[in-house]
Amino acid sequence: MNRPTTLLDDALSFDDGESNSRRPQNGRVVLVEDCVETSGAFVLHHLIKRFLSPNVSSSDSIVLFVAFAQPFSHYDRILRKMGCNLAAQRENKRLLFFDMLMLECPDDDVEGGLIALFGNIQKAVEVNSSNKNITIVIDDISLLEVATNGSTKDVLNFMRYCHTLTTQFGCTIIIVLHEDIYSSGDGFTFPLQLEYLADIIIKTEPLITGLAADVHGQLTVLNKGTLDGFRSSKGKIHNFHYKIKENSVDYFYPGSRS
Repeated sequence: MNRPTTLLDDALSFDDGESNSRRPQNGRVVLVEDCVETSGAFVLHHLIKRFLSPNVSSSDSIVLFVAFAQPFSHYDRILRKMGCNLAAQRENKRLLFFDMLMLECPDDDVEGGLIALFGNIQKAVEVNSSNKNITIVIDDISLLEVATNGSTKDVLNFMRYCHTLTTQFGCTIIIVLHEDIYSSGDGFTFPLQLEYLADIIIKTEPLITGLAADVHGQLTVLNKGTLDGFRSSKGKIHNFHYKIKENSVDYFYPGSRS
């Protein structure tokens, strides 16, 4: 069933202009914001599958996965149910998996710990940069902040360093953020800073009208563009439904657009 992929990909403008060969546009930062009521994990899984799809030139496309939230076995189990074998992709070097679950930056050298992490990411990008379309996935940035003992400034500096890879190597970066944990206080400046860096913002939220039997929530996509030299945002809103058991996208209901 191709309809769900087409709707989401259209909203994200992931298209190379050929109707039979859709691929991500390089050099973009995609921010996935979710909340407790509506997890955005299914969006992340959908994007990983699409970036590793055989339809995306298999010889020159890789995913560099920096995982703070779950072990490799978790993602592999879910993606297998979606028809994507992460273990095989890792074996053939299309997936580079960085297990960061135990990362803890020392109190007296948080900056040094993040510089070392960025150095490892940059090295992996450089090694694979020849004729490669590289996607860097960070799941999730909230836990990186925990690993740095709440040093928001250092995490933002780390993300700015990562952002340089979009221009230097044409990398696409996907960031997952749990927005609701920053819903009050000065901490809300952190998601605002990430939104500023992002070219595409995907928000999963509960339905404004409340619960529904056949719809799990609302997906809002803000795709920033350039118009006459000025930065503008064009949003698309879709109500979505997905298989909770498999945590994978089932299909999207088209909703209101703005």
